[in-house]
Amino acid sequence: MSVRFLTAGESHGPSLVVILDGIPAGLPLNEDILAKELARRQRGIGAGPRMKIEMDTAEILSGVMSGITIGSPIAILIRNKDHEKWKGKLVPAFTIPRPGHADLTGAIKYGYTDLRPALERASARETAARVAAGAICKHFLQAFGILVGGYVVAIGEIQAEIAQIPLMERISLAEENNVRCPDPAMADRMAQRIRQVMKERDTLGGIIEIAVINLPPGLGSYMQWDRRLESRLGAAVLSVQAVKGVEIGPAFENTRFPGTKVHDPIRLDADRQRITRPTNRSGGIEGGISTGELLFIRAAMKPIATTLTPQQSVDLHTGEEVETQYERSDFCPVPRAVPVLEAMVSIVLADVLLEKLGGDSLQENISRFEALRKAQINDLKMDGIDHMFWGE
Repeated sequence: MSVRFLTAGESHGPSLVVILDGIPAGLPLNEDILAKELARRQRGIGAGPRMKIEMDTAEILSGVMSGITIGSPIAILIRNKDHEKWKGKLVPAFTIPRPGHADLTGAIKYGYTDLRPALERASARETAARVAAGAICKHFLQAFGILVGGYVVAIGEIQAEIAQIPLMERISLAEENNVRCPDPAMADRMAQRIRQVMKERDTLGGIIEIAVINLPPGLGSYMQWDRRLESRLGAAVLSVQAVKGVEIGPAFENTRFPGTKVHDPIRLDADRQRITRPTNRSGGIEGGISTGELLFIRAAMKPIATTLTPQQSVDLHTGEEVETQYERSDFCPVPRAVPVLEAMVSIVLADVLLEKLGGDSLQENISRFEALRKAQINDLKMDGIDHMFWGE
């Protein structure tokens, strides 16, 4: 059993489509669950005017009957309301690539005679389809008590102070302001900074943290490079538009310390049965496999590439050096990217969980989940015998 998805659609085309395969039968599911996550994606200061046009609604076309998944692929349609303004209209030639976008690289790769096909598909509008698929996976994980949440920890040069805020409180506080930052004082400063950059006709990036609670140990594998959990999560996070960096736990900070200060000690609880970790600097993954501790992922988003202030470029039609022309976009996508990253993480975790459980129905998987090996002495049967692993 594996969870996979495929999206289709262009930014200003008729619709976005996503097919999600691998969700087991028996999961209660309705369009309201998808609507909640899609609405979260549309909220946040720094959003462009497109968010005032689209009120995304996901239509489930297959894979669900009588409000229950049936194990077949789930097809979802999200219509683009802005399409009516483009349908049947002559679109001006787009021949000046914008630095930081897929305009130039797309033209080189696909041989376009106009840049619009590149920007239409490369656009972050596509993430609405991902959020719809991720909402289902997030809902599936909740059936096992696994919770995925995210929040903003930095916008530009402004850094939140969250170390003393309990994790669940961080996630809930983040939804109470328009920058999704759990530090109220810094949230106000971030909002002011975004308003300032809008007046400056520029853009801002930032850092997002995704936390996963109650993830069991033993998910992922070190057997092949592409089965490692951090490899799969890293690829998923880096696939989101404008994300240029990712770390599991405090990975970059760890580089400043010796190994004895970085690796998490393995201890026993008071009953000397359950294995515990007094620290979690690994971020919840060791050797490509989940440890059962909190999983932390940090993603760095660059400032969005489309700016009101023109940038240096070349008109590919005339061959002259010119300045870019503005194409409608966000000023700061960071707050709206939180549910997108939650979606991508949820899709990966649903995949690795089902890889471990292997059941075709929700109930079957719940039974197998309850029987999973845990990080405790009784589950780890060591025979204490010397072995000859190689030889005759």
